[in-house]
Amino acid sequence: MLFHQCTPQCPSDCPAGHAALVQDPLRGKARTFTVDLHCHALFPEVEKLVAGLPQKLAEPEMMLRAMGAATVEYNNKVMLPQAGPKLTRLDERLRDMDAMGVDMQLVSPTSTQHYYWAEPELAAEVVRIQNDGIAELCATHPDRFLGLGTLALQHPALAIEQLEHAVRKQGLRGMEISTMVAGKELADPMFERFWAKVEELGCIVFIHPFGTTLGTRLDRHYLSNVIGQPIETTIALSHLIFGGVLDRYPGVKILAAHGGGYLPSYIGRSNHAWHARPDARSCAKPPGEYLRQIWFDNLVYEPEALRHLIEEAGIGQVVTGTDYPFDMGQYGLAGLLDSVPGLSQEDRECIAYRNAERLLGQGLRPAGWQATVPS
Repeated sequence: MLFHQCTPQCPSDCPAGHAALVQDPLRGKARTFTVDLHCHALFPEVEKLVAGLPQKLAEPEMMLRAMGAATVEYNNKVMLPQAGPKLTRLDERLRDMDAMGVDMQLVSPTSTQHYYWAEPELAAEVVRIQNDGIAELCATHPDRFLGLGTLALQHPALAIEQLEHAVRKQGLRGMEISTMVAGKELADPMFERFWAKVEELGCIVFIHPFGTTLGTRLDRHYLSNVIGQPIETTIALSHLIFGGVLDRYPGVKILAAHGGGYLPSYIGRSNHAWHARPDARSCAKPPGEYLRQIWFDNLVYEPEALRHLIEEAGIGQVVTGTDYPFDMGQYGLAGLLDSVPGLSQEDRECIAYRNAERLLGQGLRPAGWQATVPS
């Protein structure tokens, strides 16, 4: 049965304390091996570490200004109590994975714990706790979990040390970073050595936004997330493309959250600017060609949006991502693929796990794995 999260439309006696039985679109069909590359974990030890610091104490007021009172209230009363246990409890995570038909997760820290304001000593400990925690999670069930860590990217030299340790010593597959770091764009020269090291290691950089730079314009209707976060990803990817990072480091493996934001949907405007204006011809190729160098999760909700993403980026660049365990996640994985016209079984397998295998550089489906047919 499909994973379910309560919404205001659920009845008061909805059985979904953590998962509920709902109509299963897989019924009577063979299930495809599935790898979820967009799912999060949270580490309470980090919150204890930063509690009481001025930047952390200022967070509630910043959230109130950015999101508005209604969103803050709903998050505190409904969303966070619902997601919190799933972010920290292995038993609930495994149960939900089974309910969703997810065989493996590539787990990354929740973006609320980047804390790019931290000074070097604190930043080192924040990163150590999260990366050790992700590595430990993966070690408990190596057949179910692979991991991405985090970095103190506001301190580039420290971040490179952390990256080397996480990938070479801890076996993590790469890092999650935000769309901006301490006010700097990801194409800023201060990150040049970072991108060179990423290419050298062959690891993944998962770009995931947290919040928005548009401020109080999006302080109602949850627009800070609904619109703001996809905009931030669009801006970050555009800087990497127009800034020439993907020319200088063509081997970097970038995974973009939320389908890459709005960039694939309106890439034609970027292409037009590249042809029409000398100040926009700062990269070697039309911007749309770089979409074939980026991987995108399929967290776009609508079949037509997924069809368009596949058309622009190519079937080989799209992977599965749920945003587990948040309420903006997408959990009807098979149903979405079923609704995209023209997808072959091979295409479905590419999105479900084969592209993840290419991205991660290894076979993920166990030998002898058999597709089951739910009755």
